[in-house]
Amino acid sequence: MQSSLSLSFSPGSSSAAPAPRSRLPPDFLHIAAPQTLASLRFYGIRREVLGFSSLRRFGCHFSRRVHVVSHERPPRRLSASASDNGSASKSFDYDLVIIGAGVGGHGAALHAVEKGLKTAIIEGDVVGGTCVNRGCVPSKALLAVSGRMRELQNDHHLKALGLQVDAAGYDRKGVADHANNLATKIRNNLTNSMKSLGVDILTGVGTILGPQKVKYGKDNVVTARDIIVATGSVPFVPKGIQVDGKTVITSDHALKLEFIPDWIAIVGSGYIGLEFSDVYTALGSEVTFVEALDQLMPGFDPEISKLAQRVLINPRNIDYHTGVFASKITPARDGKPVTIELIDAKTKEPKDTLEVDAALIATGRAPFTQGLGLENINVVTQRGFIPVDECMRVVDANGNLVPHLYCIGDANGKMMLAHAASAQGISVVEQVTGNDHVLNHLSIPAACFTHPEISMVGLTEPQAREKAQKEGFEVRIAKTSFKANTKALAENEGEGLAKLIYRPDNGEILGVHILGLHAADLIHEASNAIALGTRIQDIKYAVHAHPTLSEVIDELFKSAKVHSEVSSPASEPVAV
Repeated sequence: MQSSLSLSFSPGSSSAAPAPRSRLPPDFLHIAAPQTLASLRFYGIRREVLGFSSLRRFGCHFSRRVHVVSHERPPRRLSASASDNGSASKSFDYDLVIIGAGVGGHGAALHAVEKGLKTAIIEGDVVGGTCVNRGCVPSKALLAVSGRMRELQNDHHLKALGLQVDAAGYDRKGVADHANNLATKIRNNLTNSMKSLGVDILTGVGTILGPQKVKYGKDNVVTARDIIVATGSVPFVPKGIQVDGKTVITSDHALKLEFIPDWIAIVGSGYIGLEFSDVYTALGSEVTFVEALDQLMPGFDPEISKLAQRVLINPRNIDYHTGVFASKITPARDGKPVTIELIDAKTKEPKDTLEVDAALIATGRAPFTQGLGLENINVVTQRGFIPVDECMRVVDANGNLVPHLYCIGDANGKMMLAHAASAQGISVVEQVTGNDHVLNHLSIPAACFTHPEISMVGLTEPQAREKAQKEGFEVRIAKTSFKANTKALAENEGEGLAKLIYRPDNGEILGVHILGLHAADLIHEASNAIALGTRIQDIKYAVHAHPTLSEVIDELFKSAKVHSEVSSPASEPVAV
């Protein structure tokens, strides 16, 4: 299941509960102190997107702390093969050891072998991590089923296409098996890909013993020139909620689809909750959302949230309670239903009590960083997250960089998405092989795989307007509808909107948000434009095949009104 997007780096108490990402404040961007560097590769964003004209370039090979050892090394590029997994320095067992074999660790391992590094990956559970085994992959299998069911149940849609279909049904176990089989297949693919390239897969829980030294299993110890922590996350369960894994469940349990409740409450209306509401309602359940904030889907652009409520919530068997906390949830037992006690989110006064067949806790995810041995290197977590700088280098309790230690993915809290973890891992490998590389997180897209889908990249409209007010530039909005797209109309799927947030003075793309058919696929043209610093006045001349859904984005860029038709030169970027 796609996790909620987070770019919060703000320090917090290590004892505080991890903040669900849908609850993050709008001022979620934190820019690290500037560093000077003569030459830097940014994958990324031009400075104007964020407007930090006074900042100098960042660098990953130079530190604010003079005692931190530079990671400069000559680049090495070797062809990867199972017989040649690099050769480590005589001083170390490996060039690189990765703790955690999820999507992030897998991406880092493959890139490391490609760069000629002798690489090992440590996994205490199963290869694939959350995404493959308990998240992105099995959830997409369930959503594929829900999408087919919706098509077969929509008589109006079918008649419009001239189709006649008997009543649709499903086999619960068959659906569950489809999700499990897909996870198994992808897990095996990941394992085989690493084995074929010669990555050593070390089984056991990884613990950092000290600088450049890791223990795995009971007594196995390896040394490495560089170490990457990629231990991922687990479902976050607020206090007062009793999870029994049967009637009160997390996304880990829900993906097994052991039963379909007649009525299920979903606590949290972010990505996870919204996707599961799509699955459960398609399979016949009634859904009740419990949301702490005053509106559903608080992490989305407000205009997209409003449209999503009209398309994904109101027509379905879904009701909701907003502005309330689920202060206590008791599992069903002795013939009694699940009980949910609701209190006002502001006053904490009792509001209502729900009795349902099941409750899904979808309040976000918490970093899995316990037992890593961080105390051995003087690292203190912040709300469970491992503090890192813009180059994913771990920062200790005194604010010093820990030499040769990096953290990627959900464990650092920069952006809790599987593909972000992989990109961070690749960025780290570039650094340790002598190449300057800073990943720009505002160019990384996110998607919610409902029917229709939602996708986004960059800033929301409120974030962009707040930034514009502070920095003195104008923001404009352009929109296109799927109702004007030939391919969408041919599919009888004209419900949808694409929204562009941009600067009319220089054509900078600040954000793009889409709700509609295959929105998750369409967003990448916009995300790549942001990453490459492409301006609207350039990209609007791109040619798109007709008739395709991609013309929604084509028309979006063409409808933007930019003051200057001349591209301005790229200016210095900023790391996020």
